[in-house]
Parts: sequence; structure tokens; C-alpha cells
Amino acid sequence: MRLSHIAWNLGGLLLPLGVAVVTVPHLISRLGQERFGLLALAWGLIGYAGALDLGIGRALTQMVSKLRGEGNLVLIPDVLATAGRVTLVTGLVGGALITLATMLGAASLVNAHSTPPAEIQQAMLLLAIALPVQAMSATYRGMNEAFLNFRGISLLRGSLGVINFAGPFCVALFTDRLPWLISTLVVSRLLALVVFRQLAFGCLSSDGKRRPSAVYSADIARRLFSFGGWVTISSIVSPILVQADRFVIAAVLSAAAVTVYVLPYEVVVQSLVLVGAISSVMFPGLSKLIQEKPGQWRPYFLKWLFRVAGMMTLVCSTMFFVIPVLLPMWIKHNLHPESIEIGRILCLGVMANAVGAMFYSLIHARGRAVTTAIIHLIELPIFVCALFLLTREFGIVGAAWAWVGRMIFDAIALGLCARTHRG
Repeated sequence: MRLSHIAWNLGGLLLPLGVAVVTVPHLISRLGQERFGLLALAWGLIGYAGALDLGIGRALTQMVSKLRGEGNLVLIPDVLATAGRVTLVTGLVGGALITLATMLGAASLVNAHSTPPAEIQQAMLLLAIALPVQAMSATYRGMNEAFLNFRGISLLRGSLGVINFAGPFCVALFTDRLPWLISTLVVSRLLALVVFRQLAFGCLSSDGKRRPSAVYSADIARRLFSFGGWVTISSIVSPILVQADRFVIAAVLSAAAVTVYVLPYEVVVQSLVLVGAISSVMFPGLSKLIQEKPGQWRPYFLKWLFRVAGMMTLVCSTMFFVIPVLLPMWIKHNLHPESIEIGRILCLGVMANAVGAMFYSLIHARGRAVTTAIIHLIELPIFVCALFLLTREFGIVGAAWAWVGRMIFDAIALGLCARTHRG
């Protein structure tokens, strides 16, 4: 694993954070707690849209990495063509379901007091367009990861992340209406899809060899689903687990309470960009190494596991003591005092999540997506019940402890399963 790949990944993830640091306080000031909370829900829903690729993007990365390890490059264009068609269909179905839910009154589930329901409904219809676009982008990104094109991915991801915050900020200078704010997210995703697609096709011609025209293959589709089908369950359930806290807070408490929770959450969780930069580079390389040199993957994985664990222990310990100073400096008079306590609680969960993410990549690199799917299916009802109960009983602090508990359970379960599969 090249450090340059990690550096590109890290740069693409850190650049949007710099923009967020500047724009978020101004967005809260201009939009107010409630409308910013609704914007945060939109960011969360778009983040969930990657699940609509049904795990095909992850399966594509794993399959193409194995084919490259075997030297079998002829099938790769067919893999991309097949994956692209599948995610187009599933993305359109997902967008249609969101549209149907909106027309049936799903917007009324959000506890908003000063935002007209019509605005929320229009924003949801716009997000229905972004969802299939985001799903297809996940597939084309998977192709780039298989070819280790982290430079192209990072440049595009960084640009997209900048627009994610800068777009609504620029619109907020003129209006606080949700549809106009959300439209910047939709347009940026459409442009990103075009670029991701071009980068993916560029990978096919990177070695200078002419390959036969790509065709859809039912056999490849079955092979993708044999791995991706289980990833699909994780891809659908995992974002629900990740985003459930803010939606439960909006339903049980209020949209304004989402802001109190999201601000420290985003500050703390963004430290995981370090883990994401490493694990996303490690996954295709580990998949290829397991295929080419089965006896060498263990020391390779353990080296990076210990590095990540040590690094995140230092980062989370530092954040625990810095948050009481950092948050007031950033948000100033718009900061709710409870946000500081929430941030310190979430530091515990971030540490557990960092370790779990490494085991997650290992299990998938070995082609055992069924394991992570089962773990997430077990977690889902337990976490949602705990989230509702703790939020009702203890408010936002209860939601934070529910999230930490899930992260600890997830890391332990993934670690035990990875250890079991070693033999």
C-alpha cells in the first residue's frame, strides 16, 4: 500500500472539512437551528443513497482486484458494463420509492415548527433525483478503487465535498428556502457522476491495450450479487444505523435538536477520515494480495491495524480534552452547552469504529460479505430500540450513548468473526 494513495485519499477527505469549518457557523446563523437541522438530514439522506447500488460497487472492486491479481483482464469491461446497468435500474427504483413516500406524506414525520411542510416535500422530491445518481457514482468509484486511481477519486471527492458545504452557503446569502439549498447538492451529484464515469473508462485504457466491446453478462451479474447481495444488506442496513440517530432525534425531539447533536457528531466523526483513507486503499490491495500471495496478507493487515489503533487512540484522547475549547471557538454564541458533553461521549465510539472498520475491510477482502451482513441485521433492531428508549428518557445525550454502544458491539463482533475466519 503506497503512502501516496493514502495521502491523496486523506487530502480529498480533509479539504471539505476545511470548508465546513468556515461555512457551518454562518449557515447556522443565517438558517437558524431548525432549517440547518433539516439541511443536515438532507446530507444524511444523500449519504445513504450509496446503499442503492446494492453493494455492487464494493463487489466490483473485489472482483476486478481479483481479476487483476489473476492476470485476467479481458472480463473487466464486461464487469463494469454489467454493474453499471444493474445500479441504473436499482437507483431508479430507489428514487421512485422516495418520490412515492413523499407524495404519501413522509415529510410530515419530521417535527418542524417554523418550516412549511411544502418546502420539506419539495426538498425530498429533489433528493429523489440525487439518490439514483449517487448510487451509480458508487459503482464507478468502485472501478477506480480497483485500479488504485485514488488521485482521481480524491480530486473529485474533494471538489464534491467543497460544494456540499459551499453550495448551500452561497444560496443562503440570498434565500433560506430548502429547495434552493438542496438543489446545489443535486446538481453537484449529477456532475460528479459524469466525471466518475469518465475516470472509470479511463482505467480500462490505462495500460494502452485495446479490449473488446463491453457487454452485459448475466453470469457476471450473478457473481456480483453472490458477493454484493450480502454487501447490499450491509449497505442498506449500515447507513440506517449510521443515520438513524439524527432522524430519531428529529422525530422524538425536534429538528432543532438535530443541530445540537450533529455539530459535535460531525466534529468527532470526521476524525475517521484518517481510517477511511487507509481502509479504502487497503481493501483492493488486500483482495489482490490474498489472491496472489495467500501467505503474506496477515502480517500486512496486522501492521496497518496496529497503526490505525495507535493513531486513533491518540486522536480520540486529544479530542476528548480539546472539544470544550474547540466547539465554543467554532460555533460561538450559537452553540448549545449540551453539544460539548455529546462530543466527549462520541469520542469513545469513534475509537471503536476505527478498529471495526479495519476488520470490516478484511472480511470483505476475503469475500465473506455474509458475515458483516448478519452482524448488521442483528444490530439493527437492538440499536433502534435502544436509540428510541434512551432518546425519550435522556434526550440527545441518550442518543449519543446508544451510538457509542453500537460502535463497541460492532467492533467486537467484527473482530471475533475476522479471527474465526483466519483458519
